[in-house]
Amino acid sequence: MVARPPLRLEIEPMGLDDLAAVHDIERRSFTTPWPSHAYRTELETNRLAHYRVVRVDGRVVAYAGLWLMVDEAHVTTFAVDPMWRRRRVGEALLIAILDLAIERGAREATLEVRLSNLAARRLYEKYGFRPVGIRPRYYSDDNEDALVMTTEPLAERRMRERLARLRAELEASPAVEPPPGWPADDPSPSDENAR
Repeated sequence: MVARPPLRLEIEPMGLDDLAAVHDIERRSFTTPWPSHAYRTELETNRLAHYRVVRVDGRVVAYAGLWLMVDEAHVTTFAVDPMWRRRRVGEALLIAILDLAIERGAREATLEVRLSNLAARRLYEKYGFRPVGIRPRYYSDDNEDALVMTTEPLAERRMRERLARLRAELEASPAVEPPPGWPADDPSPSDENAR
């Protein structure tokens, strides 16, 4: 068996052709996924919405979205294919959406995360998000509370230095290794699954 070279991540705007793969990751990541038509509506009609996907070998392995409202970037969704977790894919995507927020003039970024999702909370804290409140019974599937997290002002020196340091560490780290079984025997879902 020949060893595969490390893979390169490509982060791009989400397009309609990505919706089947995005919904597949959504279903495998969340107990109450968005309906399959929700992302289409976001892309086609919501002028506040900005979505990104991470591709490896042309396949979508992660995605995130944010709404830019006046001077706030609200992260609406963030998911990494379970097969690709703990490979720094989420970090690369989080940097990309924070960069987008900064480019678009957002003063800060906010998000909600399940109290029980410690891995996601640690990632967000590493990138400057801090707890600022609780939304009681926010998640409809089990009434779990959501932790509201907000960054320091994105333009402040401390936040800029944090992002620069973390970006440099990420760029200096070894290239992304494919998970066992990649490429999956099962090809990405076809567009016919998207509505």
